[in-house]
Amino acid sequence: MKSCRAFVAVLGLCVAWVVNAADVMNAFPPAETGQTRYVLNLPEAADENALQVELVVGKTERLDAGNRYFYSGSMEAVTVDGWGFTRYVVNSMGIMAGTLMAIDPNAPKVERFVTLGGEPYRIRYNSKLPVVVYVPIGSEVQYRIWRAGKLAAMPEG
Repeated sequence: MKSCRAFVAVLGLCVAWVVNAADVMNAFPPAETGQTRYVLNLPEAADENALQVELVVGKTERLDAGNRYFYSGSMEAVTVDGWGFTRYVVNSMGIMAGTLMAIDPNAPKVERFVTLGGEPYRIRYNSKLPVVVYVPIGSEVQYRIWRAGKLAAMPEG
């Protein structure tokens, strides 16, 4: 009888966890007109304090291979009212700019992922909450996981 109660208690906790995960997504509003919502669920990690997530927003374009390109615009962290969770919003992908190196006009165009300009947008790694990013339709969200490494001691001398 005790093992049956324990099983029911564990089953109840599992169901509560699954329902709770679905409730978390209810906190994030659907994408507005002209926007797409991306959701990233990070896997649990042993030492999440040693990790960061870099969010990379951009578009795939056919361009020359020699110049460097970027979009104007910025990402903003917005607190979800009533929940305290953070969502990340790019309201618009501005104009595309780039370097002006002389390229052979007959050179073939290549597919390139052109990102927002500026500093990399890094956030804390937290597997307990989804990373929710809203971007203009036609934009893509990619990410990188950064891990802090151990510093080797250098002998003096």
